[in-house]
Amino acid sequence: MEDYHKPDQQTLQALKDTANRLRINSIKATTAAGSGHPTSCCSAAEIMSVLFFHTMRYKPQDPRNANNDRFVLSKGHAAPILYAVWAEAGFLHESELLNLRKIDSILEGHPVPKQAFTDVATGSLGQGLGAACGMAYTGKYFDRASYRVYCVLGDGELSEGSVWEAMAFAGFYKLDNLIAILDINRLGQSDPAPLQHHVEIYQKRCEAFGWHAIIVDGHSVEELCKAFGQAKHQPTAIIARTYKGKGITGIEDKENWHGKPLPKNMAEQVIQEIDERIQNRKRLSPAFPQEDAPIVNIRSVRMPSPPNYKMGEKIATRKAYGLALAKLGHASDRVIALDGDTKNSTFSELFKKEHPSRFIECYIAEQNMVSVAVGCAARDRNIVFASTFATFYTRAFDQIRMAAISESNINLCGSHCGVSIGEDGPSQMALEDLGMFRTIPNATVFYPSDAVSTEKAVELAANTKGICFIRTSRPENAVIYSSNEDFHIGQAKVVFKSKDDQVTVIGAGVTLHEALAAAEQLKKERISIRVIDPFTIKPLDKKTILDNARATKGRIITVEDHYYEGGIGEAVCAAVVGEPGITVSRLAVSHIPRSGKPAELLRMFGIDKEAIIQAVKMAVSKSRNAE
Repeated sequence: MEDYHKPDQQTLQALKDTANRLRINSIKATTAAGSGHPTSCCSAAEIMSVLFFHTMRYKPQDPRNANNDRFVLSKGHAAPILYAVWAEAGFLHESELLNLRKIDSILEGHPVPKQAFTDVATGSLGQGLGAACGMAYTGKYFDRASYRVYCVLGDGELSEGSVWEAMAFAGFYKLDNLIAILDINRLGQSDPAPLQHHVEIYQKRCEAFGWHAIIVDGHSVEELCKAFGQAKHQPTAIIARTYKGKGITGIEDKENWHGKPLPKNMAEQVIQEIDERIQNRKRLSPAFPQEDAPIVNIRSVRMPSPPNYKMGEKIATRKAYGLALAKLGHASDRVIALDGDTKNSTFSELFKKEHPSRFIECYIAEQNMVSVAVGCAARDRNIVFASTFATFYTRAFDQIRMAAISESNINLCGSHCGVSIGEDGPSQMALEDLGMFRTIPNATVFYPSDAVSTEKAVELAANTKGICFIRTSRPENAVIYSSNEDFHIGQAKVVFKSKDDQVTVIGAGVTLHEALAAAEQLKKERISIRVIDPFTIKPLDKKTILDNARATKGRIITVEDHYYEGGIGEAVCAAVVGEPGITVSRLAVSHIPRSGKPAELLRMFGIDKEAIIQAVKMAVSKSRNAE
């Protein structure tokens, strides 16, 4: 960045005037809405004015331009001032600000991507910086472009551990194109923030995480201009000492005003006072960006060749995932992989080996890994796959939920699902993950059962919008599909059938192989069953399940390496509810498991071959008795 040139007095005054116009519009919008956070907006007015009308380079009529500087408002409740900025820049009509929070307005209570100027939804605090890290990593290492990433955080959210996971990530990877602005306005929602105005403590913390940290008066446009003009070979944290409600007489720096709009008569008086401080009505225009971001196309990325497995060959789906991802990496240089220090277990290390510059080690910080993935996927810059043990996504559920609200397209692979991992015990066993991902709107949940279907799941996920989850297993299981088998989202496979089948058994992963073994055994005893591999648990292939259930006297048995709640059994029950003559029996993990050999644990929880045989015999004898 060029050396700092102090702006002239006219520019400084124009920035002050802009800040006050942003205050006025934030107050007007929240008072019109009857709700919102005007005091949180007012503390950030000078920060936003200097950022958008002096420091940042962007095209105001093309907010998603690939060359633009990026902006993330991590303190999402200050959304009205973000909207005021885009009205000031001429992208929004000022009158639209008065529709804040209305059901037919895009200006929601917190930023969402239906607004062209919002890349990631914020509002669940502590997540904006992680997404900004993903954008900055992409800018520095993948796009190799000159755009910079700015993120405004509140002091309340600095109590969130996820913020410090992001601080560590940015410091470690020397993201010198990332600038975090900490709006230290002293007050939280119900109490002062723990450090109040002890800005020097924040500075020491940021420095300890490898950041260049500058303390400024957050209401001095001149100090802010100077701070933004400093270039270092590390990320920069601007610690801005501010006052909540700055500029509002009687409310500035006072408790109990968080999230409260000003009453109409009070707002009118305050607006008049602030307006009197404005010396010039002239609007500032931002500088345009350097056009050096590459043109990227991530649509229709296909595997370079069909799967290369032999029927009956034994391979764990977790390994097939790593092989598939490495293969997909040859189809596009925008396929990237992230992991949380489990790459030798999830097998994402196979991707790293073939495409080292496109692998991001996120270390043991799963919340940040998901946020970084969202940032890397923003503006369709990359096809992003992240992997760890499936059970560790539970700690990142809020990040995953917010990724869905962000309309993000990220692919998450969770390995080591269920009791079938064996001796490591329950802390490592994912038994809640299907329930968790099934609740995410527009998510696709893949549960491949062999190497071929895993490779197909990876290819489909790369081309599917929304959150994709791929559940992989530790045990080695036989390949059951030929390399030319076609797979589609929401399309199940009937993998074992005859015309005399009496029960339909639905399993996935290890339990599909147990069901196939049970089918072979039952065949010797002259009992025929049909076996279905659902492939995707969401969306579930309701038609195939119902058609086959009706062909087998309406009897369904589900068997899964997951808790009873939220898994395959409940998904199937939801699909067939209200259908006459259909009965569903469920086999699943009924309580917290323990260490043991995989086969012992499958037996202990009644989800192995023997348990399926017993359930089938019970279903058949029940109906015989009824007859």
